[in-house]
Amino acid sequence: MRTSIFTALLFAVVAVPLSALAADSVDDRINRLDAELGRQSETIREQQKTIEELKEHLKEQNADKLPTAEESAGKPTGLFGGSLMTNPYISLVLDAKGYASNLKNDALEARGVPGFTTEGRGLRNGFNVDAAELFIFAPVDPYFNLYVNIPVNQDGAALEEAYFVTASLPEGLQVKGGRFKSNTSRLNSQHPHAWDFADIALPYKAFLGSEGSGGENGVQLTWLPQMPVYTLLGVEAFQGDNPLIFGNDPNWGPHAFSAFAKTSIDTSDNSTLYAGPWAMFGSTNSTGILPDTGLRGDSALYGMEAVWKWKSGLQGVTLQAEYLYLVQNGDLTDNTGATAPVVNHLHRHQDGAYIQALYRYGRWRVGARCDRLELFKNTFEVGVAEQSFGSKPWRATGSLEFIPTEFSMIRAQFTSDHSARDGRVNNEGLIQLIFTIGAHPAHTF
Repeated sequence: MRTSIFTALLFAVVAVPLSALAADSVDDRINRLDAELGRQSETIREQQKTIEELKEHLKEQNADKLPTAEESAGKPTGLFGGSLMTNPYISLVLDAKGYASNLKNDALEARGVPGFTTEGRGLRNGFNVDAAELFIFAPVDPYFNLYVNIPVNQDGAALEEAYFVTASLPEGLQVKGGRFKSNTSRLNSQHPHAWDFADIALPYKAFLGSEGSGGENGVQLTWLPQMPVYTLLGVEAFQGDNPLIFGNDPNWGPHAFSAFAKTSIDTSDNSTLYAGPWAMFGSTNSTGILPDTGLRGDSALYGMEAVWKWKSGLQGVTLQAEYLYLVQNGDLTDNTGATAPVVNHLHRHQDGAYIQALYRYGRWRVGARCDRLELFKNTFEVGVAEQSFGSKPWRATGSLEFIPTEFSMIRAQFTSDHSARDGRVNNEGLIQLIFTIGAHPAHTF
């Protein structure tokens, strides 16, 4: 009994100090941890302060230093592995054709579209080399890119395009300036070697010429706003040298303007629709509408385009259609008479459209196009007299392409051309060869 009591008292005497010691140990450890965390937090604050000071110091040191070409252009390289700033992309595109028609060359040269243009076919029976086009592209610095396109043919070299594009404006804004092709429509902005057929659609030839509006001196402003779908808005101002719709005049400054809106939406996982309206308008001084006549007045050309693309594996389909409407008013001077020129007022409303489809499987592509003028509207009044030029112009075209690589293409094309209104059909066939060497930038949608 005494032993039990003694044992209990001994346990009580020892347990109380041990429990106090344990409690003191936990409190001490907590206090030490708090102190250590405080010291670490202070160290982190000091390190952050030091880092910020180093950042400010580096920013001051590099305030005048430009980023490298790799930083500003996504690390592209030139032809031989150097920076694009010192070694730009350079490429050459050869566009050659073998052409055969049931008409003779004299008839082809004079084969315009009466009531629209006096420009002939532009190809001769036999061998034709449209051009060897030299393309040069490089970033100038982090703020500007430079593009140059120089086609060379038997008549010599010409500066078709040479323009800068801004690369760092805020809020989706971009400025283009120099000499360039209008971006009003997909077809108008493309170079001939990028067309889906060997020639441009008939409404473009009738209203703008065989290469569309062509390269023009001017400036462009586009805006790509932050929207759920791709939307691009743009305006352009040009000198107005296109000889058919505007025409050069030494007494005028810039007298051709345009505006466009483009949107693109995904219609499925494998397909995209691209569409939008556009307009060109300005003063006109043209001699290419009718033989031996000149027009001074105002012109406006309105367009609406739509392009749908589908691609899955080796297969792809492209559907494209566009409607154009021309309004033209002014004084038409007739120089065909033996006496003094006759001046009458011209009132003109004409339209045209084309639709085309292409199917690709692997390296092969087949296409068809139908284009027509005077689809819904045909008003050509000189004075008070309505002019009649004959049947409505139209064409039907089929093509077959073999595309070995992205650098070469062989196209066979046949066209039944009823655009001359004289009842003579131009049944023409051609073989087109396109070869590219060098680093050629990718074509747009």
